[in-house]
Amino acid sequence: VPVFILAGLLVHCVFLVSIFDIYFSSPLVHGMTPQQTPLPPPAKRLVLFVADGLRADSLYELNSDGTSRAPYLRAVLENNGSWGVSHTRVPTESRPGHVALIAGFYEDVSAVAKGWKENPVEFDSVFNESKYTWSWGSPDILPMFAKGATGDHVYTFCYTAESEDFGAQDAAKLDTWVFDHVKSFFNSSRSNQTLFSALNEDKVVLFLHLLGIDTNGHAHRPNSREYKENIKKVDEGVKEIASMIENFYGNDGKTAFILTSDHGMTDWGSHGAGHPSETLTPLIVWGAGVNYPQKVTSQFFEDNFLKEWKLEGLKRLDVNQADIAPLMASLIGVPFPLNSVGTLPLGYLNNSAHFKAESIFTNAVQILEQFKVKMSQKKETTLSFLFTPFKPLSDSEQMNFLKTTRLYIQQQKYDEAVSLCKTLINLALQGLSYYHTYDRLFLGLSIAVGFVGWTTYVILVIIKTHTNLIKTVQSNNKESTVLFYGFAFVGMIIAFFLLIQTCPWTYYVYCLLPVPVWYAVVRELPVIRDLAANLLSLRIGQSVGFLLVCALGIEILVFSFFYRSTLTIGLLVFAGWPVITQLWVQAKMTALIWTLLCVLLAIFPLMPVVGREPNIPLVIAAGLLTLLVSCFSLASLCKSENKYRNKGDLKVHFYQMFSIALSTYVVSSTHDSLKNKEGLPVLNQLISWITLVSSSVLPLLSPTLLFQRLFSILLSLMSTYLLLSTGYEALFPLVLSGLMFVWINMEQEAVQYYGLSRKPKLAVFNFAYATDITQFRQLHLDDVRRSFFFVFFIVTAFFGTGNIASVNSFDPASVYCFLTVFSPFMMGGLLVLKVVIPFVLVSCAFEAVQVTTQLSSKSLFLIVLVISDIMALHFFFLVKDYGSWLDIGTSISHYVLVMSLTIFMMLMNGLAQLLTTKRLQLPRRTKHHS
Repeated sequence: VPVFILAGLLVHCVFLVSIFDIYFSSPLVHGMTPQQTPLPPPAKRLVLFVADGLRADSLYELNSDGTSRAPYLRAVLENNGSWGVSHTRVPTESRPGHVALIAGFYEDVSAVAKGWKENPVEFDSVFNESKYTWSWGSPDILPMFAKGATGDHVYTFCYTAESEDFGAQDAAKLDTWVFDHVKSFFNSSRSNQTLFSALNEDKVVLFLHLLGIDTNGHAHRPNSREYKENIKKVDEGVKEIASMIENFYGNDGKTAFILTSDHGMTDWGSHGAGHPSETLTPLIVWGAGVNYPQKVTSQFFEDNFLKEWKLEGLKRLDVNQADIAPLMASLIGVPFPLNSVGTLPLGYLNNSAHFKAESIFTNAVQILEQFKVKMSQKKETTLSFLFTPFKPLSDSEQMNFLKTTRLYIQQQKYDEAVSLCKTLINLALQGLSYYHTYDRLFLGLSIAVGFVGWTTYVILVIIKTHTNLIKTVQSNNKESTVLFYGFAFVGMIIAFFLLIQTCPWTYYVYCLLPVPVWYAVVRELPVIRDLAANLLSLRIGQSVGFLLVCALGIEILVFSFFYRSTLTIGLLVFAGWPVITQLWVQAKMTALIWTLLCVLLAIFPLMPVVGREPNIPLVIAAGLLTLLVSCFSLASLCKSENKYRNKGDLKVHFYQMFSIALSTYVVSSTHDSLKNKEGLPVLNQLISWITLVSSSVLPLLSPTLLFQRLFSILLSLMSTYLLLSTGYEALFPLVLSGLMFVWINMEQEAVQYYGLSRKPKLAVFNFAYATDITQFRQLHLDDVRRSFFFVFFIVTAFFGTGNIASVNSFDPASVYCFLTVFSPFMMGGLLVLKVVIPFVLVSCAFEAVQVTTQLSSKSLFLIVLVISDIMALHFFFLVKDYGSWLDIGTSISHYVLVMSLTIFMMLMNGLAQLLTTKRLQLPRRTKHHS
């Protein structure tokens, strides 16, 4: 058994890691030469303001009284600058956003694994190409551009990480900190000769990172007064800094200013996914070398923003976020960042046609350089007769493009030159993507072959060891030797082929994995023959019907990942299960409660995703309801014949009830305190952490009788779950665990109905002695349904209160009882805990079902494995790396979810066994008799 489990874990880990290699490897290449426009630049210095988390509509729209939230910036775009919307890509987080702005490429998803903070890959940026860069702002962002820089010319000034507190009085102080430090920096330069001369050099960048808007958005949502006030403060700060810099340089007209944002924010105060409120950010550019506002009579955009913002008369110039890097490089005349994939937005430049043509030509050559390096890398590692080059950009085509463009520029046909360069840029970007995904089909197929082989093997193992479908078959030694050498030969051929092409070692793993897996399948040929004979003896209609029902069930599960409402349909079908199978005849009451609870649970997937609007009264109601239920259960236990054996059990029960009441109080008082901006009360924080720690230990102190132990687990987890709730989801574990209790009873009826085993008395059933039962029975067709129910409930536990698959559905408000200072790992850990609690409830119930229906957990687990592997294969082919970034993020997380679900269920199984069977004894005082 351990060998099989280890092999399973290994295979699944390979499948899980493979998508990052196949779909998301780093697109960066190294070894290009820097490209610089030969003509003198319009500006000597550039000031970049990045207002973190600022949405385009929040800045551009007018207040209800028709005034602007940012009067200075509004005046700039109406009188002396150009404006537009910058379209960002997912993941809409601060780090990838800043990399796109300053280095000009979209950070690959492989950076997800390495965290956003450090530099997972070395890259070039506008800061690195500049002569000097000074930057002020957050410690999460600035250091990564200083780290990647060569030499010592990028200077950073950061505040402490503890300043980023969501529960603080006002986060706008983060921005005033930046503005004050910039002012004092310029004042100090007057008395510091080296600094003064450095500031007067060419190619200088000043970067102000303003985090206040983002922090206020997280804490109070973007439609709040705090968020809008902060925009006003930033507007005033930008006005002061701009006029101070102009005065410092004696109004020499050589300073360019850019204001933009790294990402937007949803209405419920989160970001990370691809909703338009997250991907649309403002861009306002003014100063040296920048076009003045262009009056237009009509302009067409698919959105209706121009009307809402009252800006129909001014030309709106939209860009992709990575286009801002070449724009900055062109304004101050530094080489374009080597890995940049942005196209220079010519509409912003106020310069001669010659300058524009030369600049975009430089841009085209710089992107073509990357294409050449990528192509030569692929060519080296592929056998020449297998290599298919990217046709539209063969060597002759490249020469042709460059020659013609040069000729056009010499003949002063600048418009033709520009359009030709744009074509070349598009082709080069397509070519980059073509070579980047060159090996994809080949790797994808070998993983899929491995997947199918593994699933087939697990099915064979189930049939061979846990059913009595087949007679034991003697294997032929001679045949198996031939088989072994055959497969070894195939493996060697594959390895030789990969060796010639100098492939990375991971390719060997992906391509050689199917060989041993299929060898194991083919070795079981006698079992397959026997099984085929057995199936043919059954009625054809029956087997086809059974397979169809299985397929339909799995498709419903796959669909539920995309449309939560599918779960509702599934639960309504479950509600009718006792009627369809005639089970209700022998247990009318149980069947009725089952149907009612299924219908109740079916309401949750139809609700909006959690965290949009906090609803604290519902959380309090859930706490009171839990207390009510626990009083009833206490009363019924005291009535029943097995009186509480000792006072200790009662103490535990009362303590758990007290803990629930306390959690309910903490949630409401913390919420009020944050509402009044008094921060998180220390006592509440202390109680929250104590509750969290004690909830894992308390169930182990309660009796191991079936219902008492399960109820104790529910109470403990519920007290933690209440602290992490902000709305209706607090009711979810209650309804779910109610359904789980009835499920255990229903399975009893089913076992009796099919005559599989005698019915144990649930009231006196004890987990501690259950594992000794040696009379495990063989599998029955009904057990496939049992396993399917388990997988379905696990998926419901996951998606019941919201789709966790998208990054932006996390609401930081749910961890405010524990901490309010920004700490990604701590917050992430608590949010994961919130997701895991419903899982634990389902797993413990499944453990009870296994034990009471006398099944070995291994056999049921194998069926669950087959179901989730078939689901995973679906998602493997649904993984996308194109289209809207929301789709990409969701498709990865779906695959990772299903794969980790399998690995996770192994852990859950162990945890459930521990929670249900182990018991800690409290030391008792002994009585002395005189």
